[in-house]
Amino acid sequence: MQNTNPQNPAANRPIGIFDSGIGGFTVMAEIMKALPHESLIYFGDTARVPYGSKSKETVTRYSEQISGFLMEKQVKAIVVACNTASACALDALVKKLPVPVIGVIEPGAKSAAAATENGRIGVIGTEATVKSGAYPEIIKSLNPEAKVFAKACPLFVPLVEEGWAEDVVTERVAERYLDKLLMKNIDTLILGCTHYPLLKRIIGDVCGRNVTLVNPAFETARKLGELLQEKGLLHEAGKDAAAKVSHEYYCSDDPERVARFAESFLGEGGISPCMVSL
Repeated sequence: MQNTNPQNPAANRPIGIFDSGIGGFTVMAEIMKALPHESLIYFGDTARVPYGSKSKETVTRYSEQISGFLMEKQVKAIVVACNTASACALDALVKKLPVPVIGVIEPGAKSAAAATENGRIGVIGTEATVKSGAYPEIIKSLNPEAKVFAKACPLFVPLVEEGWAEDVVTERVAERYLDKLLMKNIDTLILGCTHYPLLKRIIGDVCGRNVTLVNPAFETARKLGELLQEKGLLHEAGKDAAAKVSHEYYCSDDPERVARFAESFLGEGGISPCMVSL
């Protein structure tokens, strides 16, 4: 991709990314691969995770607070790297903020609709994401004949946050959650929470080879690139652009733990998140 407006000074600004905790690193990793010349600012709301059991009003308030912080950092776009916040707060943020804002639900839904062969799609997510009906709504707008089966998996987020992504306890929980979905003969499963790709190995083992797992993070990164190009906000990929790339990390609690997850997942060392109270 080439910047459609390389003279736009805003193209040199960073992209803001936020999540309820550490799960957004799955989205950040895809953005780093798809848009290597972009600087990123990540905020994980680790003091208030999980969002999935909270009301729409509360999630929207949290999202507006974080977006305000990112706007103070002069970001040129914001990625809501949280399915719950995308379901509950995206519309409000799009209306309120002066920069482009994208969530993870629409890209994931489109990818699942394209991937399914039998039209039977499963969605796993937080209670708030499932209750919103956001995934089925978009999928059915693309394929009215599709059958969508959603299941809330509220224990997955705290298990990931606890560092139990490969624990036998998590395997048993996954089997319990996914049993009824698999009985629906789904051939595609949306990992409808940014934490869930960190459980991809376990979820994949439980589902088997006949079920395609959809990680919305990949499609979100692709859509972000298209949006920035459309708005003339892509950072110009000049010969020294890589040297100018910098990433910043913020969280609302436990920066040491956030650093460990970030370094292990993003493959970068020396990450030192700053703790911020909103």
